[in-house]
Formats: sequence, structure tokens, C-alpha cells
Amino acid sequence: MFLSEIQLVNFKNYSDKSCRFSSGINCIVGLNGTGKTNLLDAIHYLSMTKGYFNHADRLSIRHGEDFFAVHGHFSQEEIEGMTKVSCIQQQDKRKIVKLNQKEYERLSEHIGRFPSVIISPYDTDYINGTSDVRRRYFDSAISQFDKLYLDNLIRYNKIVAQRNALLKLFNEKQSFRQQELLPWNDKMVHYGRQIFQTRKQFLDGFLPVFNQLFAVVSPDEQISIDYRSQLMEDDFETLLSVTQQKDYLAQYSTVGVHKDDFLFTMNNYSVKRFCSQGQQKSFLIVLKLAQFEYIKQLKGEKPLLLLDDVFDKLDENRVKQLIELVTSSEYGQVFITDTHKERTLKLFENKQVEVNLIEL
Repeated sequence: MFLSEIQLVNFKNYSDKSCRFSSGINCIVGLNGTGKTNLLDAIHYLSMTKGYFNHADRLSIRHGEDFFAVHGHFSQEEIEGMTKVSCIQQQDKRKIVKLNQKEYERLSEHIGRFPSVIISPYDTDYINGTSDVRRRYFDSAISQFDKLYLDNLIRYNKIVAQRNALLKLFNEKQSFRQQELLPWNDKMVHYGRQIFQTRKQFLDGFLPVFNQLFAVVSPDEQISIDYRSQLMEDDFETLLSVTQQKDYLAQYSTVGVHKDDFLFTMNNYSVKRFCSQGQQKSFLIVLKLAQFEYIKQLKGEKPLLLLDDVFDKLDENRVKQLIELVTSSEYGQVFITDTHKERTLKLFENKQVEVNLIEL
């Protein structure tokens, strides 16, 4: 399955734009500000029902307009016919996603149908940002192949929000009523334990893939991802009981899997604190390529691979390594943005691949 065509209406800087894609390498070139990254973001909407570069859908509506629409046609080379995906957002209304003109009841039903992996300069936030940034990344990665995990996560987050609202009400009324909190505790424990177990199982399977790929790029360095969760310290039910007074004073739930973190290490040292920018870039690129490989193994299909402006951020050796990888038979449809047409074409001139060039 590959994305053969996309149409954008009132999406960011585009009033009306259509592009056709090949099933292999698609290079999107143009000056800064022409909308290269926006085009990748539109593809991300077709895959994940949301943008990659901001989480407020209203910011994707073209200035002065009251809606945006992204339509994509996915083709399967050995089967005739196409699958159409539409994502439509009107100002102050709920987002609509359709598959072959039929609207989903829940957006989560679409996640994983057309998996994708994006590599972007903004990925440095996974190293330098807060724990919630890293959780969102791993939650998104797992959700593309595990529907139950996504459902559990959605339910858990709603329960935490409702429990927090109750804690705030208790505080406003200066009255802590434990019996009203217990049903929410039970629900948090039920879904939180499942999320905790799935995250552990994911890393057990993912880390060998990650390590194997990183050994190709940097064989002398040892990398790891350490999963940190309060549920490793004590039973979730006990944690909620012990911290209930603290929660009451704080007016929010201070323990649970919504506080989990993932720590990146290289040679047993923090990637954030002790690694060079080059090492950090290598770590993040291989992290995403390992995500690609892991999804491919589990789903039996190749995700879309989106590379945003990576050539300007990498040294020549790393660029060559990346091009060698993405032009191999292990990868399927690839989208690459760059500001320099000549540089892009030169990177692929000795490769036995067809390059579809899109100039903006």
C-alpha cells in the first residue's frame, strides 16, 4: 500500500494543491517557506489523523478560511482500485476522518491502518524535552500496531482527567470524600496496569531491533532505553492509597503511568547530558528507523517514511548512510524534503532507484 495522490484545500499555506507520488522515493524540493514541511504534515494527518508539528488542528487551517481538508488516495500495486482517506477540520467543530467516504465514529479506529514514521529536526525534543514528550512518542509508536493499547490509553487519560476534576472540587469545598474517589482509583488501576505491561513488553521487543541497527551506524557504542515507572516501585493500588492526601492538596493525580518516562543512554551515560550533537542525531535517526523496522515486522507491511529537512542537519557521512538505508529494498515509499534540488538529485544519481521530483 502506498500514497499515490494527495489534495490539500485551505491547509496551512496551501489554498488548493494536488500532488501525485511514486511508490518509491519522492523528493519534495523548494525554498524555505514554500510548504515542504506542510506537505509532510498533511501526509501525517492521513496516517495519524493529526499533525506532527503542532497539536492544535485549528492552526492548520489557512489564514482567513474556516476549514481545511486533506484527501489522499492509497493504492496497492497488485490490486486494482484505490482507498480514499479524508481529514476535514472546520473552525470550532470536531474533526472528521473518512475512509472511502464513510466517517469513522472514533478517530482512533483509523490509527495503524496506514502506518508512518517521520524523522524531523524537531525530534531533538525527545532528548531535551520533558517526560510527556517522550511518552507521547512511544504511545504513538505502540498505537500503530496495538489497538487495545490505544483504547486503554484513551480510557485511562479520561479517567485521570475526571479524577483530577474531583480532586479540585474537593479542594474548593475543603472536603475530602474518599469514598467518591475509590471508583476512579479502581478504573485507573485497571487500565494503568495494562498500559504499564504493554510498555514493558514493547521495549523488550523493540530494544534488540534498535541495538542491531545502531551497531551498523556506530559499532563501538552501546545504547539503551530505560523505562521508568512508579509502578515498578509499588503496586498501583497501594500508590494511590498512600498519595491520596498529597493528591488532594495538589488537586491532581500525582502517581500513575501518566508520569512514566523513558531515559536514553549511550555507554551508560545520559544522551541528553553527555552526548555530542552528532551522537544525539544518530541516536534519534536510528530510533525512528528501528520504529519503522519494528512496525514492519509486526504488521507485515512497510510504513510510510517521511524525512523532513534532514540533509541540512547531518554531516556528509551520516547522509550517505541514511541514503544507503532508505534506497534498499527494506524500505517502501519514502518522502524527502530539501531546499536544494541539485543536492538531492546528486545523492541519488548512482542509486538504482527511480526518484519522483516534486518542485514547490
